[in-house]
Amino acid sequence: WPYCRKRCSYCSFNTYVVPVVDEAVIGSCLVRETRTLLHLSQVQSVTSVFFGGGTPSLASPRTIAAVLEAVAAAAHLPNGAEVTLEANPSSARAQCLEGFKAAGVNRLSIGVQSLDDTELQLLGREHTAAEARRAVEDAQGIFPGRTSLDLIFGLPGQSLGAWTCGLEAALELCDDHISLYQLTLERGTALAEQVSKGVLPTPPQDLLADMYQTARATLVAAGFRQYEVSNFARKGALSTHNLSYWQADQYIGVGPGAHGRFVPRGEGGHSREARVQTLEPNAWMREVLSQGHGTKRRVVLSPLEQLEEVLALGLRMDEGITHKRWAHFSPHLSLEAVFGVPGEAKAMQQQGWLVLDGSGLRCTWQGLALLDSLLPDLLCQLQR
Repeated sequence: WPYCRKRCSYCSFNTYVVPVVDEAVIGSCLVRETRTLLHLSQVQSVTSVFFGGGTPSLASPRTIAAVLEAVAAAAHLPNGAEVTLEANPSSARAQCLEGFKAAGVNRLSIGVQSLDDTELQLLGREHTAAEARRAVEDAQGIFPGRTSLDLIFGLPGQSLGAWTCGLEAALELCDDHISLYQLTLERGTALAEQVSKGVLPTPPQDLLADMYQTARATLVAAGFRQYEVSNFARKGALSTHNLSYWQADQYIGVGPGAHGRFVPRGEGGHSREARVQTLEPNAWMREVLSQGHGTKRRVVLSPLEQLEEVLALGLRMDEGITHKRWAHFSPHLSLEAVFGVPGEAKAMQQQGWLVLDGSGLRCTWQGLALLDSLLPDLLCQLQR
């Protein structure tokens, strides 16, 4: 769902603010593209569905229901399969959430971002802290144990104390899943422009590292497991859908700007492809209406490119890359053969950042915080 009511000051996503949305047309196009791509993939069973955006909570429950019906008609959608909807607090009224639940949604991801009104204004968010609290409380009543919060840290001018207080407030409010994201100042956004002009300060790197480490320690002390670089869960409330990305499973992207990774067996394909749908909604809808889907770009991934994705995504998880998963993509060259020999990976193991053992290849607690700086050398070793 590509539409938003307003663009946040930090947002560089493929989102659109328009006066009027013809929901009947975009809804029918989402349904048609869903059918087309599922048929192309020849997928027999779907383990999870994720409605992202944009602001998918602005869509009506009937649109969500129609897409889920299309999924279930084209492939097996088991009872209890994870169906997540992203929601903004300003469009997450209890009555609306009840409608989404009736449509088939069983998990909610709420873009709280902050529980401080000054920070929310800086981010250009539409909601207040009070609205965020109400939305989370309503969601917990409707989706108990299956409500996730998104929080952003590293705002210009934000102190470690302010971030810690905000995180503790979120812990008092939250369910069993939290996603933490360091603010990225993307070129072309209003916030990045203010920082580049000196109107707002650039957050120091050592402060950002302290914020991340403080958050990790705080959440683990509260019973959360850091199962991925940015994601924390307790009581087993891991996101099935997000895990499918990091485990390099097949996934189908539907809608303007969506990304997918699958083998198009329905047209005789045998190799995994990276696919991107047309970005602009009106152009995407024209393509769907004329050819059944709006795929803008499709690239057959070479065996090396697939392994690069397995490595870069798999090491984001605390469990890392299992030998079985690696062997699925690399039947003739084991993890041990690539990373157990003298080289960068061996040095990282000696530094205490990486582990290669009978379970597979994974980062240590310290290594997970350094993953972005470790990956280039690991990718170089893989390419050799």
